[in-house]
Amino acid sequence: MVSGDHSTIVKPRNDEREYKRVLLSNGLQVLLVSDPETDKGAAAMDVHVGSFNDPEGVQGLAHFLEHMLFYASEKYPEEGSYKKFLSEHGGYANAFTGDENTNYHFDVNATHFEEALDRFAQLFICPLFSAEAISREMHAVDSENSKNLSSDAWRRCQLQKNFSSKDHPYHKFQTGNKTTLHTRPISRGMDIREGLQSFFEENYSAGLMSLAVYGKEPVTKLEELVREKFSLIKNKCVEALRFPGSPCSSEHLKIIVKSVPLRDQNILEVTWPITPNFSNYKKGASPYVQHILESDAEGSLIALLKELGWANSISAQENGTMDYAFLEIYLELTNAGQEHVQEVLDFLFQYVKLLQQEGVVEWIYEEKRAMNETWFNFKDKADPIDYVVELSDSMQIYPVEDWLATDALFAEFDRNTISALANQLKPQHVRIFCSSKKHKLETTDVEPWYGTPYTVEYIDDICIQRWEDAPIDTRLHLPSPNIFKPTDFNIKNFEGEEKHPVMIRKTSLSKLWYKHGTNFKTPKAYVYLSFHCPESNKSVEAEILTYIFTWLFADEMTEYAYYTSMAGLYYSVSDSKDGLEVVVEGYHDKLMSLTEKIVEKMLNFRMKEDRFAFVKEKVVRNYANMRFMQPHAQANYEINHILTQESWHLSECLEVLPLIDAQKFSAYFPRLLSGTFVEALIGGNVTSSEATSLMQYIEKTLSPLVNNRAPNFSQSLQRRIMCLEAGTEWFYPTAGFSPDDENSAISIFFQVERDSPRSNMLLKLFTLIAQEQYFNQLRTVEQLGYIVNLYEKHFENVRGVQITIQSTVKDPTQLDQRIEAFFTMFEEELQMMTVEEFKNNAEVLMDMKLEKCKNIWEESDFYWREISRGSLQFDRKKNEVNALKELKKEDLIAFFNQKIKRNGSERRKLGVQIFGNQHHRELIKAKDERKLPLSFTNDSENGHSNPGPTETKQNEPHPQTNGSKDTDSYHLLSNGIAETIPRDDFYEHLYTPGNGYKQQGVTEAKFDSRQQNAIFVCDEQAAQLDHTKKTCANRIDDIQAFKRSQSFYCSPKIVP
Repeated sequence: MVSGDHSTIVKPRNDEREYKRVLLSNGLQVLLVSDPETDKGAAAMDVHVGSFNDPEGVQGLAHFLEHMLFYASEKYPEEGSYKKFLSEHGGYANAFTGDENTNYHFDVNATHFEEALDRFAQLFICPLFSAEAISREMHAVDSENSKNLSSDAWRRCQLQKNFSSKDHPYHKFQTGNKTTLHTRPISRGMDIREGLQSFFEENYSAGLMSLAVYGKEPVTKLEELVREKFSLIKNKCVEALRFPGSPCSSEHLKIIVKSVPLRDQNILEVTWPITPNFSNYKKGASPYVQHILESDAEGSLIALLKELGWANSISAQENGTMDYAFLEIYLELTNAGQEHVQEVLDFLFQYVKLLQQEGVVEWIYEEKRAMNETWFNFKDKADPIDYVVELSDSMQIYPVEDWLATDALFAEFDRNTISALANQLKPQHVRIFCSSKKHKLETTDVEPWYGTPYTVEYIDDICIQRWEDAPIDTRLHLPSPNIFKPTDFNIKNFEGEEKHPVMIRKTSLSKLWYKHGTNFKTPKAYVYLSFHCPESNKSVEAEILTYIFTWLFADEMTEYAYYTSMAGLYYSVSDSKDGLEVVVEGYHDKLMSLTEKIVEKMLNFRMKEDRFAFVKEKVVRNYANMRFMQPHAQANYEINHILTQESWHLSECLEVLPLIDAQKFSAYFPRLLSGTFVEALIGGNVTSSEATSLMQYIEKTLSPLVNNRAPNFSQSLQRRIMCLEAGTEWFYPTAGFSPDDENSAISIFFQVERDSPRSNMLLKLFTLIAQEQYFNQLRTVEQLGYIVNLYEKHFENVRGVQITIQSTVKDPTQLDQRIEAFFTMFEEELQMMTVEEFKNNAEVLMDMKLEKCKNIWEESDFYWREISRGSLQFDRKKNEVNALKELKKEDLIAFFNQKIKRNGSERRKLGVQIFGNQHHRELIKAKDERKLPLSFTNDSENGHSNPGPTETKQNEPHPQTNGSKDTDSYHLLSNGIAETIPRDDFYEHLYTPGNGYKQQGVTEAKFDSRQQNAIFVCDEQAAQLDHTKKTCANRIDDIQAFKRSQSFYCSPKIVP
């Protein structure tokens, strides 16, 4: 328990952090969290104002304000300085807008928390809204909406809103776009800047805010900082708007809405308006009802539907506010299930009737209450930024004592409260939304914001009566008691201290790494198993069959998955680069026995032919729906495919899939396991003898399948990553998978070096310094798109920089030019960096590298990556920090000049260009040009000849070229920004008849015939176009042919 201002806060049993609740004089609610061990400081401000507060006719204004608030404040007027400061000190910031709240949050290295907190506070005290910034950021909001248009989840959500009362804010379009935030307001004479300022002044009041602050300082110091920095936020004495009543009137109930998705999927969503859980959250009614409805146990709804081959998965959840809510059941149907939707609904209402008549059972409630209490008391530490977001949100909803626990800790069993909720799920109040390609010919209307085709039907009284009167199928019944429920939470005593995993067992069939878990004092453990199966990736057919096995196995283990997840145990069986990977984690009590059961069932797997057809349908759909990935994801996918030697493209998989059947799987599966070698990492609250016993059991189970022979590693596939030749540049232009997507994208990978401490630190230092400047220039200033990323990327033990942009305003060729222009500008910034600034950046990176793992899962994940990659650098942090200490500014400049800068001696650039449907002509051009110059192409040098410049109009002089060769394009550098000018548009771009030169300050334009430079003579300075560098980017026409022409790195080979 923790005291704070006459209230007590219930905290987890294993939580040693200190908490204090503070109420500032301006009414701001604050929760302070002191964690002396943290490496990060973090804060989140939750404002009880969201999209429901949008003024009439300006939908998306709350979301737009969320974007704008990050820009600048009176105290810190430089645009982007808030995020820049955070980035320079190992931090990050983000925000999101909900129906009734907007949440702003950040983290930063703990040593710079105080200034970051001051900058954060100023955003809510005196933000600045410049007209120029508003104009730019409106494009970002519109781009974000454009991205969402291809998301079926967003489309289904808005379709449900479409069937609600127009006078309820639930009906609104939440995100906003250029039409709602620019076109329509202007047509009504509204100034959007004034609208933003008014919205902030009228709604952003300290009394509507909750602040969570997380730092390593004592709570007394944190309180001092908060009082100093946040007391100036104005309390405007406004009450939070309430929206009582249901969004749905009678006309929005008893409906079936059929819609057509973009992806090939069959989704059935069944919802009812209900009383919000917040009114009785201690009674646990909503969590209990959800628990029964989404059960996977024998006798459940989904178990029966799977048996019939009609559904793959189910989930149940409550969505809403403190004034209204919906309880929703979400079903993913098979094609057969889509053909039997009526029968599926019949069974669903029978199962709801079972819940209403027999389902409110005290032992089930007590079992769930006990597991919730266990979860809360042994809750793992999260990232501070995630934790403060969670806390600031709960502060708006729950009493002070439950700010940490929220609705996790139930009171005593109350049958009447649970039954009252269950009885609200009546056929008369149901809303059914069915999304399937099969409705394509039935739709009659289009949802206005996302363009989703749909039709609506009203459920007649005969159908309602049938659902009410139908007897409950005997195959439906309640779940059994959970045999995996943990009872032993004792922390084991371990002898000695192990900083890193150690290999404690090695045989011809397996290798075991072990690490006990004394660091975190939690009754949890983990098992990682890598089954190295040489057959798994030898062909596209083998890869697909291995993937099918993981789905067949998951289908076989569905009931186990339900009970184990309820008991705090989680497992996965997935395909990997080496074959198969099994991960089991959770409370140690039943973990080893669960792992043995999983391995036994996996190695002795017997396919059920009736399930194979349904699983294959799911797998085919998964592959087919990859064609609807967003362009930026497609670009990254293509880069992965190009760089990885043994990889099979989506198009190859789609060709092979129709040929795969149950007989091929039956013939393949024994081969999959025949040459298996197992590598394991076991750790946490388990002893070395328990770990060894588990490996002995795995070997005993595996031995008959490999005929007791050691695997032949010469037959194993090594992971090979392409080694791009130094000084080369390649690009692959292609159309987007989705022909209806307007977005284009580019992804560029600059390959740097193989894994080594010095190279890694130079790469990390470069990305640390470059990424915020890159985002600010290309996203904030130039507004190229909503998705603008620069980050470090690993391909096995080969590292590099990956850059991604998704855009509707520029085609990929232009995006590439903007990226190169940014690096031209960045080079100047790098050269101007002082030694002190370099040292500060190095210190920030050092803090980031020395950040401690917050929980057992972060630690185990790090160790498993080192083992599975074969690098085994358990001292990686120490080694890399030592390398970082030796670096100087000159080393970073040399790294940039050689690896990143245009024409760098060791630059290895691979770009993938995805052309959306509005850039079709540009794609044709990109594919027609054999070589694309980095800056300016003189076609006569490439074996082509072009006509001269467009003839001038009579009496209108062109700028003189002094007889220079004609060029395809020019790259104009002005104020650090480069712009490509097509040859045919060159003169029109620079010169307007009768008005002179368009480029500001340009008085003359001419060519230097000796240097092939275009010289612009300006009033104050000359902008010079360098046409001396000849490096060309080569187009990839055939990926497989390209791969055959390249050499490849081998990753470290794991051998017994």
